Amino acid sequence: MIINKKKVHVIPHTHWDREWYFNTSRSTIYLLKHIKEVLDVLENDDNYTSYILDAQISLVEDYLKYYPEDLSRIQSLVKNKRLYVGPWYTQTDQLVISQESIVRNLLYGTNKAKEIGHSFNVGYVPDAFGQGGNMPQIYNSFGIDTAVFWRGVADSTFNDTQFIWEGTDGSSVVANIMRNGYHFGGEHGIPEHDRDKTRYIEDFIEKLDKESNTNHIYFAYGHDQAPIRENLPKLINDFNNIDSNRNYLMSDPEIFFDEMIDENHGELSVYSGELTQAKHSRIHKTIFSTRADMKQLNNKVENFLVNVLEPVLVIGDSLGLEYPHSQLDEIWKLMFENAAHDSIGGCNSDSTNKDILHRYKVAQDLALNLLEITMRTISNKIKFNTDLNIIAFNTWPNEYEGVVEIEAYVPNLDFSLHSSKTNEEYPYVLTHSEELTEYVLKQTIQVNPSKDIYIPDKVFKVKLKTMMKNIPGLGYTSFYIDPNKKASNYNRYETSPDQSIENSKYMISLNSNNSLKITDKHTGKIYDQQMIFVESGDDGDSYNYSPPIKDLQLTSLDSNRIDSKTYKSNISEKLTFSLNMMVPYDLSERAQGITSRELTINVNVNLDKESETIDFNVTVNNNVLSHKLSVQFDTDIASSFSYADHLFGPIKRPVKLKEEMVWEEEKWQEKPIAIEPMQSYVALSSKDRSFSVITDGVREYEVVGKNHEIIQLTLFRTFGYMGKNDLAYRPGRSSGESIVKTPDAQLLGHISCDFGVYVNSRKSINDINLSRVAKRYLTDIPTYQNSEFLNGRMIFSQKREKKYLPLEKSTFSFNDDHIGVSAIKASRENNSYIIRIFNPYMDKSVTVPEELQKYKYVELDEVTEASKQDKLTTNKFVTLNINKN
Repeated sequence: MIINKKKVHVIPHTHWDREWYFNTSRSTIYLLKHIKEVLDVLENDDNYTSYILDAQISLVEDYLKYYPEDLSRIQSLVKNKRLYVGPWYTQTDQLVISQESIVRNLLYGTNKAKEIGHSFNVGYVPDAFGQGGNMPQIYNSFGIDTAVFWRGVADSTFNDTQFIWEGTDGSSVVANIMRNGYHFGGEHGIPEHDRDKTRYIEDFIEKLDKESNTNHIYFAYGHDQAPIRENLPKLINDFNNIDSNRNYLMSDPEIFFDEMIDENHGELSVYSGELTQAKHSRIHKTIFSTRADMKQLNNKVENFLVNVLEPVLVIGDSLGLEYPHSQLDEIWKLMFENAAHDSIGGCNSDSTNKDILHRYKVAQDLALNLLEITMRTISNKIKFNTDLNIIAFNTWPNEYEGVVEIEAYVPNLDFSLHSSKTNEEYPYVLTHSEELTEYVLKQTIQVNPSKDIYIPDKVFKVKLKTMMKNIPGLGYTSFYIDPNKKASNYNRYETSPDQSIENSKYMISLNSNNSLKITDKHTGKIYDQQMIFVESGDDGDSYNYSPPIKDLQLTSLDSNRIDSKTYKSNISEKLTFSLNMMVPYDLSERAQGITSRELTINVNVNLDKESETIDFNVTVNNNVLSHKLSVQFDTDIASSFSYADHLFGPIKRPVKLKEEMVWEEEKWQEKPIAIEPMQSYVALSSKDRSFSVITDGVREYEVVGKNHEIIQLTLFRTFGYMGKNDLAYRPGRSSGESIVKTPDAQLLGHISCDFGVYVNSRKSINDINLSRVAKRYLTDIPTYQNSEFLNGRMIFSQKREKKYLPLEKSTFSFNDDHIGVSAIKASRENNSYIIRIFNPYMDKSVTVPEELQKYKYVELDEVTEASKQDKLTTNKFVTLNINKN
């Protein structure tokens, strides 16, 4: 009788953190030594068949900056599939960053890896804190149909380690979960002496054997920043001589899946959805709010790149400007470096996080200046007939109507605003002004000194809001300031003694207990006791929020309110006030019930004309330690499930996890908690009502209350150590280094938080395109002033341009009422424009807009032709290619 031996695929690798408790500079120096050693071993030992360089091509780029002469060596090994690089640019996290950040990371990673010789064709994610629910579709669109990962599936829920992972859209990959981690057996190292190898097989291999549900065992041999084990081929041969029950070979994931799938075709079980169970490995469920300052920057830059900059660059390209691929590459690479799972997590030393914040600053500065020069160049080509011209860019694919914020330099504060095309006057409200005459006029540069230009006697820098209509889809419109004509309507805010504001949709009033009352004017439905701030302790670390054993939870209901003011105009209304909350200074005072410090919270509630979203800005002068600040909204909707956006569509999550009842008995690594991530919004919904909160900051929420009717949005949390032992929510060892203090993570000083609320008292979530509502809230219409006296105001002057562009222009447009728009950009090949859309609804199909159905469908690589899909089911996305010609 022939017994088929199980095959142990020994897969050598290193997991290389580009930064962690050490910074990038230290990691890079050691990386150079490591890759040199890997190249030498692979070139000199044919028995060392393959090595995985953590599936992130950025490591190769880092190396080649110092050793460009080794490119041919790397190319040879990659092409022959002995050194595996890609498909990632960096080992990104999946639950903290945006869907476009994940897509672009894979796009840049696979393209660079293919340039070198071969892109590792496996969704290899050894250490991300959870797996996104729609990753299988993303992988499939890059031609990847297998995945290897560590965290996310409990054996008490699903016992198999090799299975079919089905995404929320129905796409699937064949997956192998490294239930014991990528470092299992590698962290300890295979012993050299034969007498110890038997024990090693018993301790490590047999456990993997018992967990494997096929005849193929995935044995990842490596660990963090691990050196290559030069004699690994010999050790594998020794195992074959010692262990008669198994067959050992040096392998790689591509070979592993080829053989395992071939033998188990159609026999693997299916597991579906988002993978965030922390029984065997920690998910760090509350890392979404760690280092709120970094999370806010990440989210703002991501939104700016995708919602504003890239569409404006498409407009510029359509008008003859060069699409700046190389500049965008550098910006996105900075974002990818920060999107690596430790970096974006914020679970690092203060020194490392300073590096991350610097990269965000550079990325943001580059993006803002790239937008500025693009708008400036376009405006310099427009045939204006006036001196004080403003151009507004619509980054939406259809006509825009709404309030637009403008910054301008004007000769006086009594001016009127007009359409350059029709001369129609626009009403506006002035929100800020300051005189800058000397500063501005000293910087004026005349490119042609022989030409007389308009130079005002005085210059005021102003900010204003105006209501605009019919800005062409994915285009621009022009208007001008007339300094000699006063506005027809009063253009200042008027203060009001009442404590309520309104627009056509909402009435908002301030209650005596510091909460808000929101009335939906369409139905008369009142939502009382809104915007309650909750302050509690945080005994956690950079990985996990954890409540103190003795906590003192306080709310804003009993706070001292000061400086309540109401401002009204025909464009917008706002309510401002400040609260002083008496809170504990630190965990010691909290345990004793002492409230010795005054925490000041400044609130600005804004309602623009016709806006469907209530806009909140909250600034906090944080002067206390180790605490968490959240804001609550009572939806009056008893809920078993929450709805939030994840990768390309909504996801439905239970508001309470059944695993909470058994986690201690089953000895989970981390307490299962229903504190969840989102891309931009969270909502509760009944059959005929919905209530949603949109964040422009921390992407973390929880549903609380007696009937789970309250949405609690985390604003920030603070802590003093990178890692701590024995947390209430995470017992046992620390995650990270417990001796590393993180005073910067206390976030002392001013913290600004932006979020919005959208209420619909007539429709359920399945009848509302919440993706569109959130994107509208998160997208500002960019504007630029074209006036010759401003040429050189930033010390850079521009040459004269031929004036040939019209006052108004549209690149192309389509109806996005019932779809989500993820990206509008130029293709990597630069011969077409890319539009990525998705189904934004929870439980119904949508039709691809008719205007788009004629275009070519492509995969996420932007090159491979995809099958045409005119109907999109839940969570489905498609990428369309519009030829420039």
